[in-house]
Amino acid sequence: MHFPTIHTNFWDAVIGVPIVLVVTQLIKIFLKVPKKFIPTLALVIGLFISIFISHPHNLIAGLFMGWFYGYAAIGSYASLKTTITSFRQKYQ
Repeated sequence: MHFPTIHTNFWDAVIGVPIVLVVTQLIKIFLKVPKKFIPTLALVIGLFISIFISHPHNLIAGLFMGWFYGYAAIGSYASLKTTITSFRQKYQ
């Protein structure tokens, strides 16, 4: 079985995930999307950016990295929110 070679670059590691985070938050604020749909929205945005912008000529790489963008953004947001909430509770 042959697995595709997927190259990550600066875009994938440093720019892709923050863009998904920012776009998701902007949509959440301006379009009043219910909280239960935000993770799905982040995943869809990650897939869109990866498939159509960062990996337009390789669908497998686009799908794989799109899942990475979306889930990395979801995890980063959840981690940051938990840390801030814990910090606020500790110092109240």
